[in-house]
Amino acid sequence: MVIFMNTPALGVALFLIGAIASRAAEPSAPLPYFSGEVDAQAAADVAQMTLDEKIGQMIQADYLALAGHEEDVTRLALGSVLHGGSSDPADNSATGWADVVDSLQRRALATRLKIPLLYGVDAVHGHNNIPGAVIFPHNIGLGATRDPALVERAERVTALEVLATGPNWAFAPGVIVGRDERWGRTYESFGEDPALVGTLGAAAVRGFQTAHLADSTAVLACAKHFLGDGGTTGGKDQGNTVCDELTLRRLFLAPYVDAVSAGVGSIMVSYSSWNGAKMHGQRGLLTDVLKGELGFRGFLVSDWAAIDQLPGDYAAQVETAINAGLDMIMIPNGPPKKNNYFQFATLLHEHVTAGRVSMARIDDAVQRILRVKLAMGLAARPFANRALLGSLGSPEHRAVARECVQRSLVLLKNAAHMLPFAPAVHRVRVVGAAADDLGAQCGGWTISWQGSHGAVTSGGTTLLAGLRQVAPAGCTVSFDPEGTSPEAADAIVVVAAEDPYAEGKGDRSDLALPGKTLALLRGARATKAPVVLVLLSGRPLILGDALELSDAVVAAWLPGTEGEGVADVLFGAKPITGKLPVSWPRSMAQIPVNVGDAVYDPLFPFGFGLGY
Repeated sequence: MVIFMNTPALGVALFLIGAIASRAAEPSAPLPYFSGEVDAQAAADVAQMTLDEKIGQMIQADYLALAGHEEDVTRLALGSVLHGGSSDPADNSATGWADVVDSLQRRALATRLKIPLLYGVDAVHGHNNIPGAVIFPHNIGLGATRDPALVERAERVTALEVLATGPNWAFAPGVIVGRDERWGRTYESFGEDPALVGTLGAAAVRGFQTAHLADSTAVLACAKHFLGDGGTTGGKDQGNTVCDELTLRRLFLAPYVDAVSAGVGSIMVSYSSWNGAKMHGQRGLLTDVLKGELGFRGFLVSDWAAIDQLPGDYAAQVETAINAGLDMIMIPNGPPKKNNYFQFATLLHEHVTAGRVSMARIDDAVQRILRVKLAMGLAARPFANRALLGSLGSPEHRAVARECVQRSLVLLKNAAHMLPFAPAVHRVRVVGAAADDLGAQCGGWTISWQGSHGAVTSGGTTLLAGLRQVAPAGCTVSFDPEGTSPEAADAIVVVAAEDPYAEGKGDRSDLALPGKTLALLRGARATKAPVVLVLLSGRPLILGDALELSDAVVAAWLPGTEGEGVADVLFGAKPITGKLPVSWPRSMAQIPVNVGDAVYDPLFPFGFGLGY
């Protein structure tokens, strides 16, 4: 009897599962929720499957690739569907998502074995594809909080908002050790220190998965991207990390020990290379180290079409990736595009028949996938949890995000104790268009893949609106986006922001401040009023003259939708407690600069942060 066809038996098995330890005594210790009973049932299920059914479980198809061909979910017995960065339903609302997810789950449950889908989404700073969902600070801001309990609470909120709309798998957290600010994904890292990243990454895993994967509010977490993506030469996305194995382990593998010990059920493999060899073909790291040495018992998923970057034609790429240890392949293409999910299924079947990929390797991959599905109790909860829809973007959820913003701010300069604003400050002038730009405040991976300027989502509060809400009685907040107003002020807040970006398009060879920033600061300085620079960025930028032109400088990172959190700190309703999760360079010539370097003289060191 296949367990996915027997919900009561599944429930009995899964409620025997123990709590997940925050860090196992030894990385190779079996995880509590992968009980012997779950293992045995997964093995029994695999034994009853045809080769084609097994291969179907190893395929993750993008939603847009399936559009118009939804019957392929049933025909191929697909194991997973994802929504890529911008592959949203036509009705991009919470209920629109729930309807789509439920419809595809019904197709999966119409297969012979009735195995539900793992349904994935890039919920990297909140459920960031859905208008109205809470958008949290990106990871670099959470890294500045140094607070694992707060990070765990943030991911609990994200998990609830994800489940409300149907997906059950978040491609997060990024346990990335970001070592070069030129890299456009720096903000997806909690910081440059492996210990900090490991601690917060493990907390995020616990937030998503709870103490029991079978909990009705648990979402499968996905630690990413294995391995070394934050250390590529020149900070190039999908580039090459050049180092010896000892360095690779010390800097980049260490956070995965924490994630595996915290019980992470899936790990995504990196586009990047190590010493010239693509990570998706690195059997020694994927199978021998991660699955063997670290004892990872979940499954490995590829990144978006990432196996296509391996040497050879698609047939060779499929063979290499599966033999290296990939268990599930993320395939964005459907017919008639090349390298589509039908082609993958055909090629892998041929490889097994010809003996180029062993049946034992297939069985291992499928057993890992089914083990996670069984541990999650998906047969008992395949559909969107619509009872949670009312909590999406709720005041309670926004309060957690607001606290994250408050705790993430780092005070880099505070001449003459300019901050917090004194009671004598009755007129605050806010300068710079970014102060009233929710899209700039949220950054990339917000509704669309690369993000955009403007009112990108509903329910959020810009920094300007937050200042007006939080300002005490008798204090007026005016707005001067171009910095040309002659109006007198007791303090001027200049807000500067990077343009939104995500992977690839965010890579920079020049991290100078955004275009008009220095001109705005000089104009503000000419008024003789005290000047506060609030910097919205996904990484440290080269401050140059801005440091001298400002009385106070606040690194606000990419705070997300709750701009009041910044205002709370500027007006002194909350203290400023953030500490730099990365070293702040003096100039481009100094990059990369990281704590522990033989020569270490940044503008502001790792861990720096003034208080009031």
